[in-house]
Amino acid sequence: MTDTIAATQPLYLEDMTVGRRFTSGEHAMDAEQIVSFARQFDPQPFHLDDAAAKGTLFGGLAASGWHTAAITMRLQVTTGLPVAGGIIGASGDVAWPRPTRPTDVLHVVSEVMETNPSRSKPDRGMVTVRSETLNQHGDVLQVSTVRIVVPRRPGAVA
Repeated sequence: MTDTIAATQPLYLEDMTVGRRFTSGEHAMDAEQIVSFARQFDPQPFHLDDAAAKGTLFGGLAASGWHTAAITMRLQVTTGLPVAGGIIGASGDVAWPRPTRPTDVLHVVSEVMETNPSRSKPDRGMVTVRSETLNQHGDVLQVSTVRIVVPRRPGAVA
């Protein structure tokens, strides 16, 4: 099942069934965003200057992977995975199989892989979510698998 859920509909542990998929809205990248993020957080030549980037393995301006990760988080929080109380990470793994480019339009597809109600804290559980951040061509730019803390629906615990 795939959903596009508005951020006004919070997700609880009971909503996070294995196999459930969520698709976010979109974010259009451009060179100005890439360079601005890089200046502040990842000042490497291939993130700062297209001419300098041409001589690297990227062959042109590429966003920092951490920039792609930050946009992924924003898309999930605002339109793709509105967990009640926010997305609280416990652990994770991230990979960037392709660079994000200035002309890319990103969206995120997330799938619930596993849910585990807590035995010691009955008001919550852990959910494993695998997400792919894709561009407008369907190219996978980032893959992440994270374990997040998800609250139970109020009144669900007796």
